[in-house]
Amino acid sequence: MSIAEAPKTESKPELKIVEDATCTFCGCVCDDITLSVDQEAKRIVKAQSACVLGKSWFFNHHIEERPEATIEGKPVSYDEAMDKAAEILLNSKMQVTYGLSDTTCEAQRVAVAITDWIGGTVDTTTSVCHGPSGMAFQGVGEVTCSLGEIKNRADFVMYWGANPAESHPRHFTKYSLMPKGEFVPRGRKDRTAVLVDVRKTKTAKAVDIFLQLKPKSDFELLWSLRLLAKGIDPDPSVEEKTGISIETLKELMEKMKQAKFGAILFGMGLTMTRGKHINTEAVLSLARDMNRHTRFVAKAMRGHGNVSGADNVVSWTTGYPFGVHLGRGYPRFNPGEFTTTDLLARGEADAAMIIASDPMSNFAQAARDHFVTIPTIVLDPKLSDTAKVATVAFTTSTYGINVPGTVYRMDDVPIPLRPAFESPFKSDYEILKGIESRVRKQQLAAS
Repeated sequence: MSIAEAPKTESKPELKIVEDATCTFCGCVCDDITLSVDQEAKRIVKAQSACVLGKSWFFNHHIEERPEATIEGKPVSYDEAMDKAAEILLNSKMQVTYGLSDTTCEAQRVAVAITDWIGGTVDTTTSVCHGPSGMAFQGVGEVTCSLGEIKNRADFVMYWGANPAESHPRHFTKYSLMPKGEFVPRGRKDRTAVLVDVRKTKTAKAVDIFLQLKPKSDFELLWSLRLLAKGIDPDPSVEEKTGISIETLKELMEKMKQAKFGAILFGMGLTMTRGKHINTEAVLSLARDMNRHTRFVAKAMRGHGNVSGADNVVSWTTGYPFGVHLGRGYPRFNPGEFTTTDLLARGEADAAMIIASDPMSNFAQAARDHFVTIPTIVLDPKLSDTAKVATVAFTTSTYGINVPGTVYRMDDVPIPLRPAFESPFKSDYEILKGIESRVRKQQLAAS
């Protein structure tokens, strides 16, 4: 066979390797991912070390063919859209900024600054998930630590109202249940694991003790454990209320006291049931009580990739984590009054800026009905239900995949982002800075 007749072989695309990339799908914010990127197609084709949720996050990401921005559904340039956004914000009297949990801390800081300049209200997705936890932290404080300390020290791990086997798959293997640590060298064999929940989830299969309590009885069970921690027997009525015997609780408390380092990891099963922030106050207080006997901590299992970052940024700038009104020149915190879903449902908000969130797909109907009647600004990489009805909609790049920056892990540890490939669209930070400069220019001109 001549050279001319030799069969042609298709060359594989050259892949860019990104070491120590960060997955921003959930609050674990795993920063040990190795990405293989097809630069020509602008697609991630391999995500080594990522869990099933992380792989879905990376593999399903692609650059959509959309205009830079739209006003009333008509394509416009970024500059035109920024001008219109600034006009909306400056003309509002009760504006609300919402979302922030799926963007960088750098963008979050600018969003808070804009809201402060115009005297609006800043709120995050925390208000509809772990909001009660934020209220409890303000009320009783928390005994806390990093996930690294749990990995290296915890010989007793209790999951309460959480299902990490499905919601945070690598939490087990990287941080809490399976990994070998300095003081737990045999990993899982050195740990006692407990799950408290109203139903038998996949997490129940991975633990040593599963306590299935009756719905809406978390507070009573937690308070009973607090009593036992102080050497007081609970009232027998607790057994009927919770469905768990006092003898079982005493055995559990004995195991907790014998632990060298215990961690209570609680989820939205605790915050979204009867009691809400009172439940979280009880679990935080239980961890504090246990420190009379041994070392114990309590940590919330956070969902969105940078929801902890949103709480931190809003807290260090205003003193409160969410639902903060800045219209009087100083911050006022009042969940139920200044949280977005309530402001919209009561018809009080006259403008909204939504950043990396989709309230039209999950807010109450009354809130959604009002949302479509007011001028709105939306920043989102996807054409979400909220972006579809926005007055001004910006197409943005995706943090962590296209944009560098900083995010906070669920234990409040800041993690840097290493993007895989560039996007033709601007980042949330760039757009928000453009809006802020226009707002300030017009305010200074008017003063």
